[in-house]
Amino acid sequence: MKKQESIYDLLSAYLEVGEDSINVLDKQIDSDTQLEYFEYSKNLDKNIPEKEIIRDKEIIFDKGTSLDQKKNMLVRLASVNDVEAYRTIERFLNKPSNTLSEWAYIALQESRLLLESKFLEENKVLISTGLGGKDDKLRYFIVFFTRNGEPFSELQQRIITCELNYEFRKYEAEIEDLVFEDRFASILTIIPIKVPVQKMFGNIIRECNEIGSFLFEDYIITNVKVLSIDEIKELLAVNSII
Repeated sequence: MKKQESIYDLLSAYLEVGEDSINVLDKQIDSDTQLEYFEYSKNLDKNIPEKEIIRDKEIIFDKGTSLDQKKNMLVRLASVNDVEAYRTIERFLNKPSNTLSEWAYIALQESRLLLESKFLEENKVLISTGLGGKDDKLRYFIVFFTRNGEPFSELQQRIITCELNYEFRKYEAEIEDLVFEDRFASILTIIPIKVPVQKMFGNIIRECNEIGSFLFEDYIITNVKVLSIDEIKELLAVNSII
């Protein structure tokens, strides 16, 4: 049987980094914003001298500077290995009513990791997802649903809750929210990056089904966003489950 790997296993194998080198973006930031930011970063003109970027840093505070120009400068500042660049982004992020707060937050984390890499002389990796995380844990949204399409009974709800608590304690994971809605059970949780999540939830479903066989073996898991009931039903319909 193929080993079920964790995110940490994959990063360690492909990037050759240790646990202390992995950083989780803790804030929940829209995935489209993240994609746009990293697209900006990828296409950055690397020929502009760092001294010139630092010299022009104050334009992000100018009311006459366009939104696109501010985005561009924040990405440029995040690429400069200089404490002054970090402090400038930090100052911008702390402005009240900041329309680019999410963008600036990503830039600040990138800048911080760049400085840490310089001071500690080791590469740092930033894990970024729509749901964010905390410390060395990532946040996930999971949905279980009944095998027969009927609403969960009170007994089934208690079984699921008990098995979740047992398994989560074993893996040092945390439940942030647990909701039973008709035939769905949705869980918002944070799980250590070293935990193979497929194995974990496979265990939970298997243990629940030891008592009554009421859970469908397949489930929904995402770290992009919290899904609405309508979105859950749409996903299940597309996969011909309902």
